[in-house]
Amino acid sequence: MTKLLETASVAELAGGMRDGTLSALDLAEAAIENHDARDADLAAYKTWDSGRFREEARIADAALAVGIDLGPLQGIPISVKDLYGVRDYPTFAGSPRELPMVWRQEGPVVRALRGQLATFSGKTHTVQFAFGALGTNPHWGTPRNPWDAVDHRAPGGSSAGAGVSLWEGSAALALGTDTAGSVRMPASMTGTVGIKTTQDRWSIDGIAPLSPTLDTAGVLARSVADAALAFSVIDPVVNADLDSFLAGVEGATVGDFRIGICETFFEACDPGVAEGVRDALAELEAAGARITTVEIPDLDEVDVIFRSGGLSAFEFASFIRDVLPDFLEGIDPMVGSRFDKMAAMTAADYQDRKRRMATLSGAAHAAIADVHAVVGPTVPITPPKIADVAEPEAYMKANLMAARNTTVANLLAMCAVTIPVGLDVAGMPVGLQVMCAGGADARAVAIARSFEQVLGTARDRLGTPPRVT
Repeated sequence: MTKLLETASVAELAGGMRDGTLSALDLAEAAIENHDARDADLAAYKTWDSGRFREEARIADAALAVGIDLGPLQGIPISVKDLYGVRDYPTFAGSPRELPMVWRQEGPVVRALRGQLATFSGKTHTVQFAFGALGTNPHWGTPRNPWDAVDHRAPGGSSAGAGVSLWEGSAALALGTDTAGSVRMPASMTGTVGIKTTQDRWSIDGIAPLSPTLDTAGVLARSVADAALAFSVIDPVVNADLDSFLAGVEGATVGDFRIGICETFFEACDPGVAEGVRDALAELEAAGARITTVEIPDLDEVDVIFRSGGLSAFEFASFIRDVLPDFLEGIDPMVGSRFDKMAAMTAADYQDRKRRMATLSGAAHAAIADVHAVVGPTVPITPPKIADVAEPEAYMKANLMAARNTTVANLLAMCAVTIPVGLDVAGMPVGLQVMCAGGADARAVAIARSFEQVLGTARDRLGTPPRVT
């Protein structure tokens, strides 16, 4: 049963619960067994409650037993980033102590999953207040990237435990958040799929904020097919007609879309990263994909804005000072080292930056109007060894480089999906990012699924991480 949870699709697990060959409790027990066997090493979770997990599974089973079928995620184990409020679970947001009780309140994303009686395996680790690309946390420890058998490497952040929980076999889906790439970076670094939604498409109520303007809720999964199911349940635009959305996703082919390669995303990549993405694109082109090149204007300026704090710096500084000032005392040094820069931005500077970003977004959307998606490497660097980023200078260099490509979608108000396409020279996962215009989330999922139909899932293409075999 433990292997079934690790290898079966969400649709297959859902089918098993309906034909009587599986139960939600079976899945919960398998997840608990995998967690007990592996989490001491992989450390995906901040909070784990086997008793509550089993109780939720029994409720899902009891409903199915009397003919109450609430949807495809009923009884499916889902891990939740420890920024989300989840009933009866503390929220730490990566801090050394629990946030006030108000941050336990569930928002619309979690409630959508509750509405289908999904089960929650636990709360996964995050960088403190989600302000980091690598996944490190000095207070609670850093989850271990399962793709390196010897060295402790970054799992990607800030949703640090999300992708790890999927390979651990303790969850079939994972909730994360994405402000500069915090769903896509851990997905890319752990060889999983990650969806970054358009700003304001999914409510961020019930989630501890970093930057309310840029924060987005998202999902990680072991395949695009699984991620599409989760998207269909949570997304308020498509969930009124799940079947039509899912049929469109499954029916899409690579030849249906015009794909633009942005060469800027391929610059200064670590060995094997750009090559892995180009190899995948060559396979897609051979399968009928229509691929051209596209240039997004002013990406150098977008990068400068990101490196100087984006909007996150000002908004996070305002939040922490006004709402949780006591938590400044226990701030992660890698977060706190940026606080002076955050606090130095004036309200006038902030408003000027917002206006400039709106202009850049408009120009970027105009530039990509003739293609359905822009593609490139999700993360240009190999996940660094934790020991190599222990010092602030090395950490900041890797942190900024990791988010260089992903932050474009956030700052330019776009949506994106990352899919795993290979291993780099260091044997670590490589992600291909599919970036679409804001609001084209359903199309992004369909394109990613059409790519997956040609390239295969992570397990097909990458194999199994050495730390979970």
